[in-house]
Amino acid sequence: MNALYVVNVAASFAATAVGLFIGYHAYRGFRRHQSTAMQYLSAGLVLLTAVTYTATFVGSAMLRYGVLDASLEAPFRLVVRMLQLAGLLCIAYSLYRRPS
Repeated sequence: MNALYVVNVAASFAATAVGLFIGYHAYRGFRRHQSTAMQYLSAGLVLLTAVTYTATFVGSAMLRYGVLDASLEAPFRLVVRMLQLAGLLCIAYSLYRRPS
């Protein structure tokens, strides 16, 4: 393994951990205040950071070591992009949702 790969993996792990930390605190805010906006914010943050980074890391490793066929790379990228979009949509919805 080269140093660039190790730094990349460490940065991905750190981003995942920070995303989970922020998502957890947003979820605590939802539980404390029963705010639907906070629920969507926490779900969006977890999807955008933890889920996509984890999926990308695992999928890349599986493609790199031949567990998955190389022809699945494009559909895999699409799935990751759709997860990112879902996270962003949840965050956007949380910002513009009116309290009920």
